Amino acid sequence: MSTRHLRIAMLSVHSCPLGSLGTRDTGGMSVYIRELAVELGKLGHSVDIFTRVHDPNDGQIDELGRNARLIHLKAGGDEEMHKLVLYSYLPDFACNVENFRKVNGLGYDLIFSHYWLSAQVGQELRMWWGVPHIIMFHTLGAVKNNIGIGEEEPELRIETERELIRDCHRVIASTEREKEALLRYYGASPQKIGVVPCGVNLELFQPVDKRFARQELGLGDGKIVLFVGRVDPLKGIDRLLEAVARLSHTRGLKLIIIGGDGQSESEVERLHQLARALGIQDFVTFLGLIKHEGMPYYYCAADVCVVPSYYESFGLVALESLACGTPVVATDVGDLKKIIRPGETGYVVANASPAELASRIASILSRPAYDTSSVRSIRASVAHFSWSNIARAIAKEYRQVLAGYLAPVS
Repeated sequence: MSTRHLRIAMLSVHSCPLGSLGTRDTGGMSVYIRELAVELGKLGHSVDIFTRVHDPNDGQIDELGRNARLIHLKAGGDEEMHKLVLYSYLPDFACNVENFRKVNGLGYDLIFSHYWLSAQVGQELRMWWGVPHIIMFHTLGAVKNNIGIGEEEPELRIETERELIRDCHRVIASTEREKEALLRYYGASPQKIGVVPCGVNLELFQPVDKRFARQELGLGDGKIVLFVGRVDPLKGIDRLLEAVARLSHTRGLKLIIIGGDGQSESEVERLHQLARALGIQDFVTFLGLIKHEGMPYYYCAADVCVVPSYYESFGLVALESLACGTPVVATDVGDLKKIIRPGETGYVVANASPAELASRIASILSRPAYDTSSVRSIRASVAHFSWSNIARAIAKEYRQVLAGYLAPVS
């Protein structure tokens, strides 16, 4: 198989990989795209990520690292736009990508699209360019509708996903569970799906002394439970609040919730009301958005990070917490059942009830607060999820697709 360096066009139309994490359309997918592009660049491949202009102050090109850059192009106006409104501007975006390619004299070996909207653009470009098209959906509309929590996904999305899966050259799933969903809900061919997990930045997410982290953040010596993610019904923050209510007798207990923006105000207010109804409003702090670079201090200051979601495609927050040496209690979502070692690095709660969440959180809160040997072993459990390892696995998928695409027809 060829080992030449590749030129890759990545598409992330609706969500900017440099956007503020924890907002409505910016989360684990943005981290994935940015980190993967940087690591592929280190391997010698050239990566251009195309996203829409979200702000008139966006420059056209941001250098992310060696051989990796982010390119902002027009799709409708400069303002934030609902994803279904953006759908009608996808042909314009495809044309703008093609114009950029022509003006700069570029050629790409393959297209790697992220999310169904980007994949629509990818299908246009792959026909124009005559190169293979690989898709990673990150979430699936049919799965979200089957769960039945939060806003229902339109039939347009589900039918489009079905067509994209049929017509693309490869689908990358981050878990075997996602692969099974592609087979079950979309009739995908199992031979078309590659399974490669997500990764974690082990240089950024490192253990910091808990006392020092708390001092830097102005936190005391009580027990700290942490939630990180979008403030969205799918994230299950309501059942985390109910679990914390069962632990309200714990001395100095704090629940810190990180995430959410102006578009999630109504959900934040609903959760405030629930906290008041449960009598735990004094224990709960909504911090809003925190820059990605500042997150290691919060993970290290916490006694436990909780992922109470109804749906996660993988569970990047859990990886980040474990890389910092902080145990995780999670519902059975994404790949967390394979990642978390029961009783050692945390727990996965099978029935996801507030009572069971509370029980497992209590088990971790009863541990010694400053056990450095435990921190080291928890971090070691996710060392193989380094982005360099993930980038090599993805590059292998690229080469397999290219080998089949370029193979002579007998």
